[in-house]
Formats: sequence, C-alpha cells, structure tokens
Amino acid sequence: MMDISNFKLTKRSYFPTLIFEIDLPQPEEFNKRLLAAVYAERERDQKGIERSNITVLGSWHSHNDLHKAAAFDELTKLINTATAKIGADQIYDENYKLKIGTMWSIVNPPGGANRSHIHPGCLWSGVYYIQAPAGAGNIEFLEPRTVHMMNQPRFQRNTKRAKENWTKVRFDPVPGRMIIFPSWLYHSVDTNTSAEPGEKAHRVIVSFNLSQVKA
Repeated sequence: MMDISNFKLTKRSYFPTLIFEIDLPQPEEFNKRLLAAVYAERERDQKGIERSNITVLGSWHSHNDLHKAAAFDELTKLINTATAKIGADQIYDENYKLKIGTMWSIVNPPGGANRSHIHPGCLWSGVYYIQAPAGAGNIEFLEPRTVHMMNQPRFQRNTKRAKENWTKVRFDPVPGRMIIFPSWLYHSVDTNTSAEPGEKAHRVIVSFNLSQVKA
C-alpha cells in the first residue's frame, strides 16, 4: 500500500499585489517647504475640487497639475527617482519611462476622510505624506480579488494569519513617507481624529498618477 503521508507540499505564489514604500531620512525641512507650497495653493484656489475627499467636511483638494509648479520641483524629482527604480525593478522596457500625468494635494482637517476609490487611466499611483499628526487617518487597501472576499475560510483563533490571506492592509501616514501602489487597487483614508490645535491637526498629502510614456 502506498504511504500517502510521504509527499512534498510545494507552495507557489502568483499574481502578487505590489506596494512600494519609501521613507525619507530627516524630511522635516523638505516638508516645511512643501507645507508652505500646499497652503499657498489653497489660498490661491480656496474652493478646490471634490474627488474622493468630502468638501462638506472641510477637506480641500487642489487642481491636478502640481507637478508643473516650481514650488513642487523637489518632490517631482523625488518621485521621478523613485519611479525609475520601480521601472528597473519590474524590468520595464527601457524605451519607456514612468511619468507623472497628474499630481495634486489634499488637506483633511479633523473629520475629513477619503471614500474608497481607484485611479483609472494609469499604471501606478502614489501618496507622499507632508504632515500627519497622531490620528490623522490611515490609508487602507482592500483585497482586489472580490471572489476571495465572498467566501472567507476560517482560521485558527489567536494566531496571526499569513499575509497572502489578508483582505485589507493599512499603512500609517508618516511624514516623509511615500507609498506607490497599482492604480487599480481600491483604497480609502480613515477619518482624521487628530486632537492637535489648529492647522497642526491637518493631514496634508500630495498624490500622483504614473503612466508609461515613450522615453
């Protein structure tokens, strides 16, 4: 009789969802300049626009071409450097490069949040955190395979499940941190519950979209 207990179990992982994270060393002075630039934009265009942000809760969203503004040149160069590394990591065609198509800022005061959404028409999207006090609101990414969400297995209690079985993942908004993720990945931002006084309670970010263009 064959011994059915004597076999090798091989686990293979395919179709991963990649999220890149960058943390700048000592970003304080850089963020001060960016914060001033964002507030200058908000002063110039106080109405702003509404996308995933909720303007009735006080959230402000800038226009979408901040990458063309001189005040954001440093950040644009940082994004370009990061995305060149991503292109090399993914072995993209050297005749094409990842380029910023749109870039904008969002200011979420206490009570502000962002609805779950995706970014159509591009390959990658990203966020850079300029100011994020305690309670400012995590970004949450949702399991992209809806069929997996429909019928969840039961796992052992009081054990940490493997990452491939997670249905959501959250990142803390840390000033000086950049997160780059697939544009098709649904994400949202928790409500800002910061108790800091005045503008120190604001969650201030710059987001951007990336597409491949002919080099």
